[in-house]
Formats: sequence, C-alpha cells, structure tokens
Amino acid sequence: MNHPGETTSSELDRYADLLAEARRIKGVSLGKDAWRRLRRNRVAMLSLAFLISVSLLAVLTPFVPLQSPIEQNLADEGQFQTPGVRSKSLALVGLTGDEYTRRFEELFHKRNRMDQLLVRARLATFGDWSVGSLCGTDELGRDVFARLFWGARVSLMVGVVATLVSLVIGVSYGATAGYLGGRVDNLMMRLVDILYSIPFIFVVIFLITILNEDSIRAQLRQWGIDQITVFYLVIGAIYWLTMARVVRGQVISLRNEQFIDAARTIGATRTAIIFRHLVPNLLSVVIVYLTLTIPSVMLFEAFLSFLGLGVTPPDVSWGLLANDGIQVITPVKIYWWLVLFPGLALAATLFALNFLGDGLRDALDPRMKNR
Repeated sequence: MNHPGETTSSELDRYADLLAEARRIKGVSLGKDAWRRLRRNRVAMLSLAFLISVSLLAVLTPFVPLQSPIEQNLADEGQFQTPGVRSKSLALVGLTGDEYTRRFEELFHKRNRMDQLLVRARLATFGDWSVGSLCGTDELGRDVFARLFWGARVSLMVGVVATLVSLVIGVSYGATAGYLGGRVDNLMMRLVDILYSIPFIFVVIFLITILNEDSIRAQLRQWGIDQITVFYLVIGAIYWLTMARVVRGQVISLRNEQFIDAARTIGATRTAIIFRHLVPNLLSVVIVYLTLTIPSVMLFEAFLSFLGLGVTPPDVSWGLLANDGIQVITPVKIYWWLVLFPGLALAATLFALNFLGDGLRDALDPRMKNR
C-alpha cells in the first residue's frame, strides 16, 4: 500500500520515459528555426535570390561587358534606337597614360579605385566588346541597358543606406520613449508630432539646399563626404518618424512582460533592457517595416531627382531613368522602352522586397517557433 505523497513505480517509469524523450529532443535557436521556416516559403526564397542577384550585379557592373552609361551618340542612327542586339566597341584596349584616362572618363566618368580595377578586369576578359542595346537608347543615344545596371547601384544604395539610417534613429528613439514612459515619453512623442506636422519634402529640400552651399560643400568634400552621401543621410534622417511610432507602441506592450521583470531583477540597466531584451523581440516588426521603407525611399529619390535635388548626371538611378522616359513621351511618338524597362526594374524590386518581408515576418515571429 502506497502512503500519501509517495511515487509509484509506474509514475517513476513515466517520468523516466519523459526525461529520455526530452534528452532526445535537441533545442533549436530562434535564428535556425526562422531560417528553416523561411526556406519553406518558396516565394520568399525566390525574392531573396532575386535581390541577391540584383545586388551582386550592381556591385560587379563595371566588370559586366556593357556599353558606356554616359557616352552620347547624337548621330541619327544613335538616338532613340529600339531594343536591338548590335554590339559596340569601347575603344579602350591599347590605350595608355593620359589617353586611357581621358577615354575612361568619357565612358564612365570619374570612378573609385575598385571600379577602375573591375573595368581593367573586364578589358582583360572581354576586351573592347560590349553587348548590344538590348533595351534601346535614349534621346542622347545612351544605352538604356547599361544605364539600368549602373542605375541599380545608386537606387539600391539610396534605399539601403537611407533606410538603415532611419532604422537606427527610429528604433533607438521609439524604444527609449516607450520604455521610459511618463513625461519623457510625452515630450519625445510631442517632438515627433511637431516634425510630422512639417511637410518633410520641404525639410529635405531645405537641408539639401543648405548642404549644397559652396562653402559647406567644400568642407564636406574635405571630410570625404560627397553630394550623394549627403543625399543618403538626409533622407534617412527624415524617414525615422513612422519607425519610432511603430517601435514605441510595441515596446509599451512588452515592457511589463515577465522577461522584462526578470531582467530588472538581475540588475540589468535600462540600456541593456532596451537594446538586449526589447529590441530583439521587435525584430519581425522592424524587418517588415524595413522592407516597406526601402521601396518608398527609392521612389522618393526618383521624385527628388525629377526636381533636380537628388541624383544628378553623370550619376544615374532607376528613378532618374523613369523620369527621363516620361519627359520624352509625346502624343506623336511614345518611346515605350524608356519607361518600360526602368519601371520593370523598380516594380520587380518592390515586389521582391514585399514578398521577402512577408516571409521574414512569419519566420521571425517567436510565437511561430517550431511550427
């Protein structure tokens, strides 16, 4: 007869079986589990592969055997050519010294050392040969296909850098306001409301105009900061407002959870609680908003370029290409390729970012772990 409180042999056997089963089960970290679930999402993986391919091609564009993105051909046979396959020679092979430098700047303008090395590797591999005008030419006879590749570098860089700047500012600001609460939260969010009341397009124009003043521009150049870098930072410094609000709302809903109380109990500082415990739990929300912000920034860059405050020649971006195509559309003649191909590039990238964002949201959600 068993006394109260004693464990029977059957219960001991059951506990032993549970312990053995627990030992057989291997724990999976959130990162590994998220990657496993993301791989099951075929659309997200295809989008990720597309974005990686576009990014690699953008980085390696100087090595790809393309025509010059800036060399003009004002002859009748060079303007507004429809898409074709006729190749063209760069006329670079065999040149040395000043002749090579002059011809290089005619074809690619002034490039950094890495781009110059990639162009030399291209000449050693493919020679002067370049692919034909697969996407036609514009009103100045410039190859649209080459300009799409070179424009991808600027468009993707604007989207990524500006979004990362807004991410750092918005997440830090919103998480701090949400966790501290009280008067500090009210004061910080009233500042956000004031900034929201100001049309940010005017703020961007104001900042870019000031930073483009001759003396300020000369000073920035001494520090190694050019106009396009200023453009990245200014846009990023404006786009953080919505991110701050989103993060603040999520932090308010999490700051009283048990894991935060446990962190306070062991003596964690406010900074550690915010950035080591709260922010990682907001990763899914931040990633989704990140994938939505990048296309918005790219479209905003296109708008500013249209106003002459964004990317300026000889640099080129997808937004600048689309605007160039719109400007030459007339009731008499529509040069469809000038709008179609830049629009397709922007649209494909936007769709890929959205699909990847949806997949990452589901994969990084802790509530879906091990599902």
